[in-house]
Order: sequence, then C-alpha cells, then structure tokens
Amino acid sequence: MRSHGDGWNGSLRLELARDARGTSRLMRSQHEGPLRVQRPFYPEGTGGACHVYVLHPPGGVVDGDTLSLEVELRAGASALLTAPGASKLYRARTSASRAGSANQAIGARLAQTFRVAAQATLEWLPHETIVFDGARARVRTRVELAEGATYAGWELLCLGRPACGERFTHGELESELSLSRAGKLVYLERGRYRGGEALLEAPWGLRGLPVWGTMILAAPSVQAGWVEALREQLATEQGTFAVTLVSGVLVLRFLGSSTREGRSLFERALAVLRPLYAGRPAVHPRIWST
Repeated sequence: MRSHGDGWNGSLRLELARDARGTSRLMRSQHEGPLRVQRPFYPEGTGGACHVYVLHPPGGVVDGDTLSLEVELRAGASALLTAPGASKLYRARTSASRAGSANQAIGARLAQTFRVAAQATLEWLPHETIVFDGARARVRTRVELAEGATYAGWELLCLGRPACGERFTHGELESELSLSRAGKLVYLERGRYRGGEALLEAPWGLRGLPVWGTMILAAPSVQAGWVEALREQLATEQGTFAVTLVSGVLVLRFLGSSTREGRSLFERALAVLRPLYAGRPAVHPRIWST
C-alpha cells in the first residue's frame, strides 16, 4: 500500500478470458494495498459466468484515499463481479472551507473502469455506497465496450445513514457514470450533491429521500419491448423508478427511502432481463447470503 499525502492508494486489476473449453478464467489479478479477490466461483456450471468477489477488508475510505478497480474481459468471456458488503465513504477530516482548492475539497476517490471485448459479458453488481455526513468524495465508473459486448451493472448511493437518523447536512459527493461503445460515448450521467443544499429536499430534486441508484444494460440484443415488460414486472416494487431506452441502452433509475428498496428493485430487474440478454436465469452470488 502506497501513501500519497495523508491518504492511501489501493488498486486492483483483473483480466478474464475464455479458455478452449469455453470456461471463463481469471487470468490475471494484480493488486496494491487492501483490495483483493477471492478465488473464482462457478455456480452456473461450465459455460456460465465466472463469479468474482472484490474484497476491501477496511470496509471504507477516508480523506485522501483512492481506490481503483480495473477489469478487462477478453473476447467471449463472461464474468459477474460483486462485493461482500457496502462501501463506506467516511466523514472528511478537514472541512471544505479549510481546503486549499476545489480539487483538495474532494477527499476520497472511488474509480471503476471496465473494458469488455466483443461477445464478452460483464455484470457489475455491488452493494450500496454509503456516504457519511461530512464526507467529501468522488465516485466514477467508466464502461468501455467493443462492438458486440454486453454490460449489465448498477450503482446504489445513500446520503447519510437513515437507519440511525443521520442526514447528509454537510459534505459533498460527485458522481459520474459513463458508457461508450466502440469509442463513442452513448451514456453519461453526472451529479454533484452538497449537504444541506436545496437539491436534496426540493420536489424537483431528491425530495428528501436519501437513496438513489442507476442500473444500465447495454447489449446488442436490447429491444424497446423490454422497457414496457420491465415496467409491468416492477409495478409492485417500492420507491419511485423509471425505465427508459437511451441510445440503445436500457436505463433503470430509482429514488427511495432505503437501500433495501433499491436492491430489491434491481435484483428483480436482473431476474427479468438476464434470460433476455444472456440466455440464462439470474443466479445470486453466494456471498450475498452470508
């Protein structure tokens, strides 16, 4: 683990490829700092996705910390990545007013970069990210797809800790989610959320609700009919959600009062969509049950 200023760098680089028998294998795992992976699991049998669990034993990041995950899938490979628990962005040690610049005001950084080759399928299904009151952080996810590649993933963010009555009254979160295909940007979502600002409470903003998330599916086979089918299947779920098709990318967005609601919505959506884009039923990673 390498120090930079008052924080630490942690990185993990993974590469997966399909072998001659059609099994997706973890070919490379290179880490620095506390990020690790368990051995690959194959609960779906031969030809199914390789399940990989990303481990971060400290459980959270603080001011100055940077965690970086880079995953590359070669042609034809299939992988499902998840983690054993929520990510936590802790309260910053230095107030924004004392920071020397706008760049310094962002204290913790989480970055995920996914590169998926032709006919490969990557599923990124993490637990929620909890942003503690007073945290200053940037969360960035970049997905780079080749023609014919498939990506299904979600992100769920929680401002404060509503279960113990903590609101996000100060601090700042910057988030960015981008997806490109064959080098062309097809989806971009950016947000900046400051504690106590009108956006968090206004009817045109988060309406006082602490949890929101986005699930995206980018696959060569995505069809407009999937949008209406998904809306019908999710009609009984709690919280506010919307399903749209943007430049060939299916986008499911959620706003609600708890991470449990968001996870329920996304898992049910996965159960509907996975047979359509992967030809296999959804299989929950074993680590979700421990």
